[in-house]
Amino acid sequence: MKQKLKVANIGLKFGMSHVEGAMSCGAEITAICDSNEENLRFAGERYGISEDKRYTDYMDIVKNPDIQVATVAVPDQQHVKLSCDLLRAGKHVLCEKPLALTREDLCEIVRVADESQAKFMVGQICRFTPAFEKAKQIITSGQIGDVYFAESEYAHDYMKLVDNWRSDPLRHGVIGGGCHAVDLLRWLVGDPEEVFAYGTHKLLPTVAYDDATVAVMKFGENVMGKVFVSTGCKRDYTMRTVIYGTKGTIICDNTTPTLTLFLTDEEGVVQPAQTIEVEVNNHNAGKEFEVFADAILNDTPIVTDAREGAKTVAVCLAIVESSQTGKPVKPDYRF
Repeated sequence: MKQKLKVANIGLKFGMSHVEGAMSCGAEITAICDSNEENLRFAGERYGISEDKRYTDYMDIVKNPDIQVATVAVPDQQHVKLSCDLLRAGKHVLCEKPLALTREDLCEIVRVADESQAKFMVGQICRFTPAFEKAKQIITSGQIGDVYFAESEYAHDYMKLVDNWRSDPLRHGVIGGGCHAVDLLRWLVGDPEEVFAYGTHKLLPTVAYDDATVAVMKFGENVMGKVFVSTGCKRDYTMRTVIYGTKGTIICDNTTPTLTLFLTDEEGVVQPAQTIEVEVNNHNAGKEFEVFADAILNDTPIVTDAREGAKTVAVCLAIVESSQTGKPVKPDYRF
């Protein structure tokens, strides 16, 4: 990075990965912020950030003219207000997923981002996961032919993670965590035209929403898909993903150092599986910030902008609605 961006990081539990991502790209950490003073102290001492650069009120960052960039890693319910305040102040913003929890909030943040001269990026981190990047390259190259079915799962046991903001009925597991799998399929295959979903609730007694959901999706051009979300599953965390094409199949996830590729020969016979080594980096904050910084410094478009983040949540909202009504739902992408 030729020019050192001056960055503030808001939210210092999960958000410490954003501090590390910015630092790995040579950015200057001008401020860190968290309402929890212990989180603030821990992060400050860990990264050598002096006390005068530690804030408990994010408005101190909004009002600071020296800060160019802010990362937002606070509870999902606060994404819209913080991001909009920062954008209105001319700060470039990298906001964690999901962008927002309601359609009203999605529309608001898209409008503010459109009106701002600053860059806005949603942290759809799966697009920077090495195995998924490799899968995207293989699909784009045409090696597996035309995709006809793709599936991804978000399997993550929240039993010890459930707290007040994760228990919010608006933060359904499909929206809060499953948005990873939904966004991944949108990136690999395209926007689903219609979804149909079922849900069950057997694993997380302290939340009101379903803790397991399966959604079948209909895409354009004779393509179908499936997303499975379980926030109470009894297994290791994974986002196992399989893409089926007319000439081959890709099997991968975000926690395994290999990707499996099946290809056919000229006669259509399936050849022995190929094992492709990939880096395990299921939260590649360094690559994410590198792409964000490039967009700021070189005025290039951001693929995961506010509208793109809103479309992913629109699919999640459609899945939740379908599971509750028992009817197919068409996602509303009008933002």
